[in-house]
Amino acid sequence: MSASDVAVDTVVPADEVLVAGEWRRGGGTGSESIDPADGSVITTVHHASEADVDEAVAGGAEAAAEWGRRLPHERARHLHWIADGIEASAERLARLQTRDTGKTLKETSALVASAAGTFRYMAAALETFDEELTTQRGPSLTMSVHEPIGVIGAITPWNSPIASDAQKIAPALAAGNAVVLKPAEWTPLVSLALGRIITDSGLPPGLVSVLPGRGSVVGDAIVRHPGVGKVSFTGGTTTGRLIAHAAADKLMPVTLELGGKSPTIVFEDADVEAAIAGVLFGIYSSSGQSCIAGSRLFLPSARAEEFLERLVKAVARLRVGHGLDPDTQVAPLVHHRHRDSVAGHVDRARAAGGEVLVGGAVPEGDAYDAGAYYLPTVIAGLDNSSPTCQEEIFGPVLSVLTYDDEDDLVARANDSVYGLACGLWTRDYRTAWRVARRIDAGTVWINTYKQFSISTPFSGMKESGLGIEKGRRGIAEYTRQKSLYWGLDEAPHPWAG
Repeated sequence: MSASDVAVDTVVPADEVLVAGEWRRGGGTGSESIDPADGSVITTVHHASEADVDEAVAGGAEAAAEWGRRLPHERARHLHWIADGIEASAERLARLQTRDTGKTLKETSALVASAAGTFRYMAAALETFDEELTTQRGPSLTMSVHEPIGVIGAITPWNSPIASDAQKIAPALAAGNAVVLKPAEWTPLVSLALGRIITDSGLPPGLVSVLPGRGSVVGDAIVRHPGVGKVSFTGGTTTGRLIAHAAADKLMPVTLELGGKSPTIVFEDADVEAAIAGVLFGIYSSSGQSCIAGSRLFLPSARAEEFLERLVKAVARLRVGHGLDPDTQVAPLVHHRHRDSVAGHVDRARAAGGEVLVGGAVPEGDAYDAGAYYLPTVIAGLDNSSPTCQEEIFGPVLSVLTYDDEDDLVARANDSVYGLACGLWTRDYRTAWRVARRIDAGTVWINTYKQFSISTPFSGMKESGLGIEKGRRGIAEYTRQKSLYWGLDEAPHPWAG
């Protein structure tokens, strides 16, 4: 099926941004939103301006002052209403995100369902978010309580907008805050559509603003604004480091979910068919555009040739196509500029002596000519220290390495500035436990990959980030902790007159 055969009758949001409860044209420049499947213009989005940021933060602070005093179950009710709205618009949101990002409809449908589930989970967690009585150590009753920060700046990536939006907005609202959301410049449409659902849900005006624009303008204005009490950012490590520096100047807390170069490790006793399927899904789902993509494959030397031969055949069979085609497994990349960046990484790998076993090119044919497609690729023959094995390519490119013993394997798997995720394939639970505990990664999957639960905390090590998202602690991350001491001693204070 070609791109021209796929219906794209998705309703595009109006040309407005959400500023402190008001929908209006952004004060910044206009930017075309491009469908990466065929290069067509979906719509023009007018970016927010620094003045829009000022108004959004001021309106958010005013709204949060009342919202933060509401009882938890009252705030939870609104989160459920937002989830209802997402579910009622699920098909429209999924198709819109496919047009904006290029992702397969199956994946965007799952991301929409995840967003609704995030709001429901955070509502439930909020209902049972108990304050803490701490151990008494003197003549007083001691408590630890959590209070809202105020206005949260949320900056989300282009690879999974609506799910990332929900993972920041839902816990921040649950904790009693307002949120100023800046979606990625390339993919703002589904975030704006989510903003419509939020305002239609009856949430008090001003609590959520959606301000698309360039990171160097809108993102920077949000991060540096004195009225923003915390920033939660998902994206590249370089930008994350800049945000961390700005936050240090303000003494402001941040949550940073950054890059990765995750190892996938196959042991000699692994179920080969299951491991091949897991490796394929780990790197080529989302067209490799995932921070937790399993982009470095470590194979035992004794079985590497056999495994690699079967893997390459399986990669060659993957179906590349339009995201709205139900047969597609590998959809276009998010933007033509990003496709060119991925191709440049592969070209440099070839020049450095890497052997491209499959892929390594733009697919040919009328169905692909206008889109941002790139073939799923496997590269062998490079050392783990090479740029190809160290830099985050963020595309459908898998590097293959071999190992002979566990200590060498762990040392090389951990030889990365990143520490986000890892996959292990083995039938031996002792091996799985031992190696999982030795790997520097915030998430380790054992005989599976890229499975997520909103109830399970997600974090990174090293240059993969700071702070925690998801889980019950995800709400606490958007609060300030305060200690209360209740004096119980009937005797006068030693300094009393």
